[in-house]
Amino acid sequence: MVSVAMCTYNGARYLLAQLKSIADQTVSVDELVICDDKSKDNSIEIIKSFALTSKFPVHIHVNEKNLGSTKNFEKCLSLCKGNIIILCDQDDEWRRDKVQRQVAYLNANPEIDAVFSNALMIDDDSNPTGRTIWEEIEFDERGQNIWKNGKPHEILFNGFVVTGATLAIRKSCLARLMPFPTHVPDLIHDAWIAVVLSLQNKIDFIVDPLISYRIHSSQQVGFGSKTEKVQLKDRFMRDRKQKLIPLEEKANKLHELYLLLRAIPFVPREKLIKLYLSQKHFYRRASLPENRYKRLTPIVSQLVRGYYKFSSKDWWLPAIGDLLE
Repeated sequence: MVSVAMCTYNGARYLLAQLKSIADQTVSVDELVICDDKSKDNSIEIIKSFALTSKFPVHIHVNEKNLGSTKNFEKCLSLCKGNIIILCDQDDEWRRDKVQRQVAYLNANPEIDAVFSNALMIDDDSNPTGRTIWEEIEFDERGQNIWKNGKPHEILFNGFVVTGATLAIRKSCLARLMPFPTHVPDLIHDAWIAVVLSLQNKIDFIVDPLISYRIHSSQQVGFGSKTEKVQLKDRFMRDRKQKLIPLEEKANKLHELYLLLRAIPFVPREKLIKLYLSQKHFYRRASLPENRYKRLTPIVSQLVRGYYKFSSKDWWLPAIGDLLE
């Protein structure tokens, strides 16, 4: 049995296109479970209208209070009856063979608990932007090879490359994943699912883009809003605290993730070594002294150990920045 877990919140503008793409699949799903997080628009009316003619059951649950995306997905996943659950955002569009491809993959690979895919990026009007989400997050051939060679967790420690809107999972693995933590910034439901399963080598990917992923300013999470890169002149003019605060925030996030994963009995401790070293690296960068000459020794020490690779694949850039700024 295949379930779709969809979470909605004020998504009326794009909702019908997404629902239609689910209905038009080459292999039909068995149920659509929707948890609405107290939408103030006509999302529920659109869903109810769709349900009247749907060839599969549509179960609608409206939350009594706003839960936020992570806890809303936790609730939605727990309500699904299917042994395979496909996660679904409210504003994308599925390729017609998405269900067929992901179900076939999980059936052919019983040792894998989850599979995600690439996605084409589209704009407000469903026009392709010419890029994919893997290009956007730089999940390139090198990263894919590291993943395939048994080290997906190392990719995820550097950045969360699994987009929940492309994810299909087995219901049987949810007991190992819930409850989803909410106290670590940016560690939303899909990031948590991916990183835990990666530590057991239970998650894999399909290279093809199986959805069109919509980019727009009103989306709750995703690629809709990106911070601008700091320009060279700003690095010499801004207050030093503006540089150090993001480094400390990054270190704190990695530390909280480390504590969460270390507390899970089935996670091998040796797979957490690089995460431990990474959080130490960012704490070290965040505590570099004001005096540039006094920074030289700790920076060289981090360089010699290869730790600046935790900051960037272009490891020399943050090292130079730490020395000069």
